[in-house]
Amino acid sequence: MPKQIAVLGAGSWGTALAMVLADNGHNVRLWSHNSNQVASMNVSHQNEKYLPGIVLPGGITVYESMEDAVRDTAAVIFVVPAKAIREVTAKLAAHLPADAVIAHATKGIEPKTSKRVSEMIEEELQGVDHRPVVVLSGPSHAEEVAKRQPTTLSASSVDMEEAQKIQELFMNENFRVYTITDMVGVEFGGSLKNIIALGAGISDGLGYGDNAKAALITRGLAEIARLGTKLGANPLTFIGLSGMGDLIVTCTSVHSRNWRTGNMLGKGMTLEEALDQMGMAVEGVRTTEAVAELAQQAGVDMPITQGINQVLFHGAKAKDIVDQLMTRLPKHEMNDLQDVLNTR
Repeated sequence: MPKQIAVLGAGSWGTALAMVLADNGHNVRLWSHNSNQVASMNVSHQNEKYLPGIVLPGGITVYESMEDAVRDTAAVIFVVPAKAIREVTAKLAAHLPADAVIAHATKGIEPKTSKRVSEMIEEELQGVDHRPVVVLSGPSHAEEVAKRQPTTLSASSVDMEEAQKIQELFMNENFRVYTITDMVGVEFGGSLKNIIALGAGISDGLGYGDNAKAALITRGLAEIARLGTKLGANPLTFIGLSGMGDLIVTCTSVHSRNWRTGNMLGKGMTLEEALDQMGMAVEGVRTTEAVAELAQQAGVDMPITQGINQVLFHGAKAKDIVDQLMTRLPKHEMNDLQDVLNTR
């Protein structure tokens, strides 16, 4: 049965998810804060800035008014950058239908507070009658989803009935959704893989080969699992779609904003130059800052993350950080796995 769905955020990922919902017969209200973008998309039926050449299916209308976008909707999907989550949620609070399913498809950790996106949404909706938040996450590039290429994600919530509702809204022959109970692991996996993708881009930018990138991905997964399990995640989540799956796609694809940013850093650009050239949110940058601090507070060893943090924010040279990582004291590889298992 067709439903009214609001998608908050008209970047590439928000637009691609709106397309999936519209393909499934739902009436989609895509919200943007940019009046020029709203007018352009409603006339051209394209998102010319973020998904050029892709024609939007019928059933998508773009709104600038938050109140109009969410009125009488069955579900509200957040797809705005992590840094905008609190501001957008605060705007939504006065207009949120009490029975609407709430989900987010944003990947990031908040600096200073170390809050996950679902926690930020919950805090901003305090005092508002609402359903539990669902996380939609996994290996996915908007460009491929918009072309209706096969994609598989996970939906997680403290309430599995809510996760199943999101699963039902999105599932089709091109877009498969699994449910999973480990919300903490799904959010940490989806957010922290962006840090490792920055590192993979730096490695490629420095001219290193597949050996280096494979090691970076593998050891990066060990770091993600160490921190995630310390903070309550199930270690098995990190070998699933929101862990290894998302890590592979983000570290190996030119579609990845984080890989592309890292690649420019490896070739000698400053962070400011790389972000200016990207012209869109690169979630791994803020997440690196947040997780480097969180790891220290939690007493978790994350040398790759700390090294990338030094490159991004403290003027370290990428080549020097690689040398430091390669010359660390010898360790037993299985110590990491044992540490993870011991936290359970």
